[in-house]
Amino acid sequence: MNNEISTTELIKTIADFIEMGHIENIVAMFKQEKEYYQFSGELIKDERFIVRMGMAVLFEQLAEIRKNDLPLAIPSLIPVLNEKTPYMRGDAATLLGIIDTNEALELVRGLLHDSDPQVREIAKDILTD
Repeated sequence: MNNEISTTELIKTIADFIEMGHIENIVAMFKQEKEYYQFSGELIKDERFIVRMGMAVLFEQLAEIRKNDLPLAIPSLIPVLNEKTPYMRGDAATLLGIIDTNEALELVRGLLHDSDPQVREIAKDILTD
């Protein structure tokens, strides 16, 4: 229980730092602690648009310096692809597109028939790049 509380607090802290524009601090944290990739699914579900956008910026920066670490986020993003809220599915697809592995792109391919037209468009854009 105590570990769960600290994980929740850590996720909130990461999200708050992203909201404040401290992406470089979060990049450093992810470089130091690969376990933080497992928080990606929760972070991409944050209600704050700036946090979700910041996750894309974070992943783009990490792709330049730690491309091989990005797939560590895939397990945490898979459940987000089934969220009821379309923007969450679309944002998860965006991160999977940045991860850009066969596994990630196969998951994006599954969104080509999503019920939401914007999610379908995001998936199509990722797969045609």
